[in-house]
Amino acid sequence: MSNPRLSIVVPIKDEEDNIAPLVEAVRAGLGELYPQCELILVDDGSTDASLARMQGAAKQDPVVRWISFERNCGQSAALDAGFKAARADLVAMIDGDLQNDPADLPKMLAMAESGECDCVCGIRQKRRDNWLRRISSKIGNGTRNWLTHESIKDVGCSIRVMRREQLVRVKMFRGMHRFLPTLLRLEGARIKEIPVRHHPRTRGKAKYGVWNRLWAGLRDIFAVRWMQSRHVGYRIKAQSDPRPSDAGSQSSSSSSSSS
Repeated sequence: MSNPRLSIVVPIKDEEDNIAPLVEAVRAGLGELYPQCELILVDDGSTDASLARMQGAAKQDPVVRWISFERNCGQSAALDAGFKAARADLVAMIDGDLQNDPADLPKMLAMAESGECDCVCGIRQKRRDNWLRRISSKIGNGTRNWLTHESIKDVGCSIRVMRREQLVRVKMFRGMHRFLPTLLRLEGARIKEIPVRHHPRTRGKAKYGVWNRLWAGLRDIFAVRWMQSRHVGYRIKAQSDPRPSDAGSQSSSSSSSSS
């Protein structure tokens, strides 16, 4: 079987009621593109029936794959496992709570496939979150951009399409999924942003709040600043061709003498 055109990675933590609607939303949103994709659901140590429903979806639909952790390891770990399992040259990520709209993926994929950029990030339009989450997100986004010298308009938006060859070079640490555009830029990625749809959460509970992200987020910003300042980046201008190995030369001369 040839590799898929797009790998879609979704971290899952206690989203049992969203699994079936998520698969259907991806199928409907991608339309004719759907059979050319793979949908990788990564169970991050769920304590509900999420894994069983993921396995059931995979049995019914060959596009669906699943990965299960033995314990909860966090969203960055779940994304990292999905990225490494992806087979397509282009990899998308979306959240499992159905606030991202998979119908935005075909346009994002087309932009990346055209060669105009390496990473396409969404900018949520008419956000369907409460006022506290919107304000805290705006402050957090501004602080991250200021301290990391970035210009990403909506770092918290989880729908993206990225080039796998750059993605696999990113060393993922806990919390680093929030800085993926910046980390990909260190690997030479050209970033584009486009408006995307945003839906309210109708099932399950949010895993992040304002206070459980504040201090960890500040710590992570300074970690990324350190990475930026110490990143090793270079382009080779030219180099000589490799010489034949000594072992190969000895083997040839040995054959000649014996004949």
